[in-house]
Amino acid sequence: MAKHVEYEKVSSDYLEHRQLKRGAAGWVLLAGLGVSYVISGDFAGWNFGLAQGGWGGMLVATILMATMYTCMVFGLAELASALPVAGAGYGFARRALGPLGGYATGIAILIEYAIAPAAISVFIGDYIKALGLLDATWPVYLVCYIVFVGIHLYGVGEALRVMFVITGIAVVALVAFVAGMIPKFDSAKLFDIGDGSFLPMGVTGAWGAIVFAIWFFLAVEGVPLAAEEARDPKRDMPRGIIGAMVVLLVFAAAILLVAPGGAGSKALEASGNPLPEAVRAAYGGDTFLAQLVNYVGLAGLVASFFSIIYAYSRQLFALSRAGYLPRWLSKTGKRKTPYLALIVPGTIGFVLATVMKSVDPVTGGARLINIAVFGAALSYVLMMVSHIVLRKTAPDLPRPYRTPGGVVTTSVALVLAVAAVIATFFVDEIAAAVTAGIVLIAVAYYWFYSRHHLVANAPEEEFAAIAKAEAELD
Repeated sequence: MAKHVEYEKVSSDYLEHRQLKRGAAGWVLLAGLGVSYVISGDFAGWNFGLAQGGWGGMLVATILMATMYTCMVFGLAELASALPVAGAGYGFARRALGPLGGYATGIAILIEYAIAPAAISVFIGDYIKALGLLDATWPVYLVCYIVFVGIHLYGVGEALRVMFVITGIAVVALVAFVAGMIPKFDSAKLFDIGDGSFLPMGVTGAWGAIVFAIWFFLAVEGVPLAAEEARDPKRDMPRGIIGAMVVLLVFAAAILLVAPGGAGSKALEASGNPLPEAVRAAYGGDTFLAQLVNYVGLAGLVASFFSIIYAYSRQLFALSRAGYLPRWLSKTGKRKTPYLALIVPGTIGFVLATVMKSVDPVTGGARLINIAVFGAALSYVLMMVSHIVLRKTAPDLPRPYRTPGGVVTTSVALVLAVAAVIATFFVDEIAAAVTAGIVLIAVAYYWFYSRHHLVANAPEEEFAAIAKAEAELD
């Protein structure tokens, strides 16, 4: 293993208290999990890109990010089938880039998944406000975290089934929205921002819109985090994540076209609940469809909020189990759920949502999006590098699924992911600085403490140990 780290061989009792429930999900549930992670991005968040680059800029950005995610998903399908561990991105990068590379990837993913629910809870509050149900914000965030963290604590199988039902309801709302907006579509409405040109803010506006185009697909890469709870991960992981991506591509195209095409881009550029507002703008007032999309649209936001809680808990569980983060965070209870890995980030997310909304009621949610996107984009760079490196250094690694196009495909994703990282700096320097600061603090913790206390028999570390032993024998 790497010379700059120290490992401890823990007892079987250590791992017995850190076990997940196996066989809880087949490929259909995994695909549903992938859609659930992302579906809130169809209901809110993406529309801020209209202010950044106009509709044309947002279209260019969405095409680029759709290409990046599609290429990346093919690469992750291969990695997940070859290395089916709960650490997912951290596990892939650990095998390819060593302990520090794996840890940095895991931290970037953890930033994405811990911050994204906070942003989504802000949007849930905005949707509820639009219904006139509550004026308060923080009580809504608190209830969201308590209820949905509680369901996850009860059990993974139950949580995934509840999530699947909620996601199905949200899909119905999206279909109803698209069908209702088609008769109101007018291509002229797409270009009512700025001077009315295709790129009113120029190429730089399109580049800046990348940050918000990502919201159409953000977190689909979290499907491999369910590897240790899947029935047949080598077979089900590729089918689940690719199936989810197909659904997300269809919805992204439909929403980006009919929402501003029916209501006008200007009407949606700063909205916290853009789909109901799009219906009201298109139909000249409140309608049954607007109420339906507003009420049922909450299901889409809840679905992503609910499922990303699952994602952050599994990433934190894996990093903690291996000793990169405090080991006590990876303990599981009688129902084999990592209760501390669920509760601790949930508490942090609630505080962030409350503080950001009080400090900046208009763009607080957007700022949280930018922090989450920066963490995500950084992890994408590292995961795609991992795929390319493993193709070179471990050509004989069993790969039940192989990426179409091989490293060419993941190289395309890598280039676009680098562009997304740069775009985050370009759009929101504060969000980029906050994320970079968190990464630096985490790396300092690794360098001064955790690298001396890693767990040799954690699954992700065992993969690396076996690979090193085989290389020495060769």
